[in-house]
Amino acid sequence: MKIRVIGGGLAGPEAALTAARLGCQVDLYEMRAMVDGQPRLTPAHQTTDFGELVCSNSLKSESPNTAPWLLKQEMRKAGSALLRIADETAVPAGHALAVDRVEFSRRISEAIAAEPAIRVIREEVTQLEAPGPDAAGYGLTILATGPLTSDALSGEIERITGSGRLAFYDSISPIVDAESIDMERVYMAARWDKGTADYINCPMDREEFDRFLDALLTAEAAETKEWEKLEYFEGCLPIEILARRGRDTLRFGPMKPVGLRDPRTGKTPWAVVQLRKENLRADSYNLVGFQNHLKFGDQARVLRLIPGLENARFLRYGQIHRNTYIQAPLLLDETLRLRKAPWLMFAGQLSGVEGYTESIATGLLAGIYAAALARGEDPAAVPRASGLGSLVHYITHADVKDFQPANITFDLLEPLEEELRKKVRDKKERHRMVCERSLAAFDAWWAGVSAAQNCVG
Repeated sequence: MKIRVIGGGLAGPEAALTAARLGCQVDLYEMRAMVDGQPRLTPAHQTTDFGELVCSNSLKSESPNTAPWLLKQEMRKAGSALLRIADETAVPAGHALAVDRVEFSRRISEAIAAEPAIRVIREEVTQLEAPGPDAAGYGLTILATGPLTSDALSGEIERITGSGRLAFYDSISPIVDAESIDMERVYMAARWDKGTADYINCPMDREEFDRFLDALLTAEAAETKEWEKLEYFEGCLPIEILARRGRDTLRFGPMKPVGLRDPRTGKTPWAVVQLRKENLRADSYNLVGFQNHLKFGDQARVLRLIPGLENARFLRYGQIHRNTYIQAPLLLDETLRLRKAPWLMFAGQLSGVEGYTESIATGLLAGIYAAALARGEDPAAVPRASGLGSLVHYITHADVKDFQPANITFDLLEPLEEELRKKVRDKKERHRMVCERSLAAFDAWWAGVSAAQNCVG
């Protein structure tokens, strides 16, 4: 059975590489392409490469017994191709896994090109045909077109699902040239000294913060056309939206100074802006959590009020882009198949997850499930108790009325039994026990899957 994967972001390549590794023939479709020597792109992408990271370059925490760490541990056990590449292209980022975004994308493209079972087709897919004599031989289609699914394909998804699509608007953080940062005004540190001191920290006293906040509140938003009713993801709000919620909101959010004592003074600043490396050369840094929807000129004026960035050269300004996702709790089963059309699977942000790691994770699962279906087997869903299973359980069982895409958090994981919760008061110890239980559940599932697939996890 030939498998069609649509989308060349993160989930699509992961699904394609996984299915190919497990013996399937895969056609990987990507609409971004070179046409007459010119790149045809989406509003947020800058290249035609696979796995391009359009926002942050971080795949979140690597601290043991955190929810993001748990998810990545399970993915490593299952042989995630993109997570292996992320590990190989990692840049120093304290306790987080951050990657050199250019090298990360290049390695993904190389891996796909080197896989003989994958055929890359650079064209937009606008129709989704059920398997049959007119379906180009595809027995299964994995949709992983991400937050910027084209209008034509979005309309086709609406037709097949019978459900209107949901959309919120996601934002991109600015990137500055490292040489333009005044290193005399900043210091290197990681929060609570966890991991190595890889972040540049721009400290503000109260007066500097008030001046910055007043400028931010008066900055002009970028022009909008059809975006009058913006529905932002609550976990990725633009800084100007946060600022309007109260003068201390940013100080308890992306500018939180807690755990970032200035070694030069021995004191904790009133507020801090953190900068994280974009690549191993350390020639560019992104402003962590500073996604925004301001005019470029106003961005430059406001952000240059940050200590150390007075003469900053911006390699990329903050931007906003659409994020489209389906009503997964209404539409998908626990193996990511569309209930009413099980030949169609969803992965990545289109399926209702949020974040790079989560998108790769669903691509990994889609590839595993597709390989089982290609062998004529009914795929065994990853157990609810695992990190991967908890993520899928959320998107397939959440309240449809209030459904929003989610990152992996301990809120999604099964809690400890009530007796244990009462007995174990220490939060870190409870988290350790949850992770231990989750990994055991995953290991048992993966042992069975590996035996069926005759592959090494």
